[in-house]
Amino acid sequence: MESINEAQKELLELVALLRKLRAPGGCPWDRKQTPRDIGRYLLDEAYEVCDALAGTDALHVREELGDLLFQILFIAEIASEAGQYTLADVLREIKEKMIRRHPHVFGDVRVGSAGEVKSLWQEIKKRERADKGRDENPFVNIPRALPALKRAQKITAAASVLGFDWPDAESVRLKLKEELGELDRALKDADARKIEEETGDILFTLVNLSRFMNVDAEDALTGCVEKFLRRFSYIASELQARGRTPHQSSLAEMDALWDEAKEKGI
Repeated sequence: MESINEAQKELLELVALLRKLRAPGGCPWDRKQTPRDIGRYLLDEAYEVCDALAGTDALHVREELGDLLFQILFIAEIASEAGQYTLADVLREIKEKMIRRHPHVFGDVRVGSAGEVKSLWQEIKKRERADKGRDENPFVNIPRALPALKRAQKITAAASVLGFDWPDAESVRLKLKEELGELDRALKDADARKIEEETGDILFTLVNLSRFMNVDAEDALTGCVEKFLRRFSYIASELQARGRTPHQSSLAEMDALWDEAKEKGI
């Protein structure tokens, strides 16, 4: 395990490097960046970290974590230059927040399970927001930049806490059937705006159903997409062995290869 001093040394050197990039005579591209510019890269890097974590290559995870950390330091450095806050402020605030939200570790509160810890965290978070006079809108802290499925699931979960929810999964399934019927009518009328709206309603209802089944909708769809890619790769590989491409093959032949991939557990 590395020492704190070693990590501190590397962090200070990285901050010094960043400041050199931003200084007069540094990198023109780095000097022109704004927090909003870096925010876009920050999101990209966060997704790349998640992709790396889904694999088994620890060195790849390490590299992506470095890329993500650099974007965070970059934003803090721009803010420091503007006199808004410093990296020390960022570190101090998150340290103090973690201490406040773990009274069962740093105080005398007793908890018996991870579920109790989660409830305690939410209660402390709610009190903090009230103390700061912030909007009690339950959706205000759900980022708009989240993927739509993830955002929808968080929003419906927040609404559920307020009692605005379906009574059970079967009720959601009936709603899904209703929404499919409405899409059928929109398709029959060839109403493009209504088709888009009803498609959104179906996806939103499916997210609700996922939540009732304790399934993360974003993870479920991601897994399905990866499965599709594996099976289509199998189809393309098998067709190549036969001297053909998908464009040169029939749908029936590709369907048969899809079923073959499925039988092989691909």
